[in-house]
Amino acid sequence: MMNRTIFSIATLAVALIALPACGDEDPVLTHRDWEGTDTYYASTDAQKQDIYYKPYVGYVGDPMPFYDPVAGDFKIMYLQDFRPNPVATYHPIWAVSTADAASYTSLGELIPCGAATEIDAALGTGSTIYHEGVYYTFYTAHSADASVTGFGEAVMLATSTDFKTWTKDRSLLITGGDTYSRTDFRDPFVFEGEDGKFHMLVSTTSNGKGVLAEFVSSDLRSWSSAGVFMTMVWDRFYECPDLFKMGDWWYLVYSEMHSAIRRVQYFKGRTLDELRACTADEGAVVWPDSHEGFLNSRGFYAGKTASDGTDRYMWGWCPTRSGNNNLNVGAAPSEPEWAGNLVAHKLVQHPDGSLSLGEVPAIAGLFAQAETIPDFTLPGDSYSLMSRLGAENRISFTVTTRSATDRFGISLVRGSDSKRYYSIVFNPENESTRKINFEEEGEEGIGFVAGIDGYPFPTPSDGVYRITVVTDNSVVSVYVNDEVAYTNRIYGIARNCWSINSYGGEIAITGLKVSKK
Repeated sequence: MMNRTIFSIATLAVALIALPACGDEDPVLTHRDWEGTDTYYASTDAQKQDIYYKPYVGYVGDPMPFYDPVAGDFKIMYLQDFRPNPVATYHPIWAVSTADAASYTSLGELIPCGAATEIDAALGTGSTIYHEGVYYTFYTAHSADASVTGFGEAVMLATSTDFKTWTKDRSLLITGGDTYSRTDFRDPFVFEGEDGKFHMLVSTTSNGKGVLAEFVSSDLRSWSSAGVFMTMVWDRFYECPDLFKMGDWWYLVYSEMHSAIRRVQYFKGRTLDELRACTADEGAVVWPDSHEGFLNSRGFYAGKTASDGTDRYMWGWCPTRSGNNNLNVGAAPSEPEWAGNLVAHKLVQHPDGSLSLGEVPAIAGLFAQAETIPDFTLPGDSYSLMSRLGAENRISFTVTTRSATDRFGISLVRGSDSKRYYSIVFNPENESTRKINFEEEGEEGIGFVAGIDGYPFPTPSDGVYRITVVTDNSVVSVYVNDEVAYTNRIYGIARNCWSINSYGGEIAITGLKVSKK
């Protein structure tokens, strides 16, 4: 067994301890952190959260981000999930505003639900556009009783001149008619096309096949059908569509509803016609990158974007876990719990037009003071146990591997007495590909947790991984080399120790900084 080493940096202590081989006794921990203990602590989330926004009451569902050219800030409408919700009338549209995607001001309820007998008894997601002094929000109306209203879902409009007081226009109702589904006709997204007209995409089905229907208007009130914008692949259904141009590329961002996928993805094209053609041949789908356009894990859903003209951000929600159980991730064929915290990432566009998600700069700016830990090496099966985290944390460090098959990771909710703890593992799928896995480790852990792993990404040729971890209570986002984003919910992070782990081989840790807000 290797010698134990203790680093003391200001109030931060680090212990380097050998992982026992099978049959060995657990190593005895002798270090003391700034609180004087390193054992497990049963922490709970705050009622209201600010970095990854959660209202004091309820949770955030399907965000509708919009850059407000009048106020010069972002407005993020969202579906308010109360738990329990009223039986028939639920998910009114609430909103927050933000200048930087790092701190939020609540705007409260903007668009209420209709009566139980009306077609908008429950509300669904949509989008906002500003035109000639008026804000237009198109949203999903969900009827509690389609036999009374004639439609299960339709597109409705609400308008405002100040983004505070909204008026529903019940004279405008876009339905699927005889062409599209009367029960799945939702998630309208409006954008200005290359032809100078307004275009609307609606998630629906036609003849049992998932499609994005397209409608066109010159005035945002009179809409005509333009047919199918995109046919969905196989038996999939694309929710929450978002279409935009970034540089020389057009992008369609969507959330894949299939229980085996359940992720935010995208397609890309040099023109709108090229974008439309990505799924024209189901046998030869034109994916935008090497991993089917995946942008995150199943811990981030319903992502949509907005840009201030310089930067484009994506907002989605990180689901809660039933019973606050970190293993209840909604692995196929089930689904995660609906709604949670509002999580923002910055879109990163690469030279080939592919996209990834990166850290929001203003979130990094929230953590001005960092504890710096000396560089160290983890040989063989070993780990470095770190002092307790706060409720909101930012961790950054660089890992350099010697081999493409070196396996390493970080563990959270870890104490010296923990019989189970939760690890984000950078797993070598083969010598050229890695993937982030989620594991419950410890003598009572189950190991790999299915359904919440990341997407494959190329192993860096230089073996260098620049890693940033941001946590807000139980929500955690991991970024790697500006190419990988991984979001998950792990209860118990706050006020517990954590570790960096080597699972064989040898890794070097440099530039380790830990900040608490």
